Amino acid sequence: MNDTGLPAELPGFDDPIGLLRACHEKMLAHLDLLEGLTTTPDATTARQVVRYFTTSAPLHHRDEEEDLFPRLNGQSMKIAELVFSLKKEHEQLDQLWEQLVPGLKQLPADGFDAAFIEQANAFCTLCREHIQRENREFLPLTASSLSQQELGAVGEAMASRRGVPYSAL
Repeated sequence: MNDTGLPAELPGFDDPIGLLRACHEKMLAHLDLLEGLTTTPDATTARQVVRYFTTSAPLHHRDEEEDLFPRLNGQSMKIAELVFSLKKEHEQLDQLWEQLVPGLKQLPADGFDAAFIEQANAFCTLCREHIQRENREFLPLTASSLSQQELGAVGEAMASRRGVPYSAL
């Protein structure tokens, strides 16, 4: 592991499920940074958190919503309900995040007010619960339901979304 809480070598796009799990670990590390900001404001850390949750995290949600959810949604009513609830959580997370961004960009010298701290805690709590649910329910279901060809297509789409070349081993 390195100082970001991630393995020294990340899975490639040819292992989209492994890469999504690694993204979850990176999100958890950034949630820890966000919580730390509520007690010890730091401009560099605030910029890092804002950059991550406004660039990388939305790409991760698009990976799921555009590439995985549609492939799994029609398999059963139970899966459709899981996908629906995960999408709703993405919407809630997006709304909570949008409320936090102005405060993080302003970074008050005298610290954040109680309302900001409450919003940050709500965002962190929901995001952690969401990640745990995806790791426990959604990603194993995805891994067992999709063929290697489908997973390859997901990996290709993820790489393309980030503007990097895809190479399967």
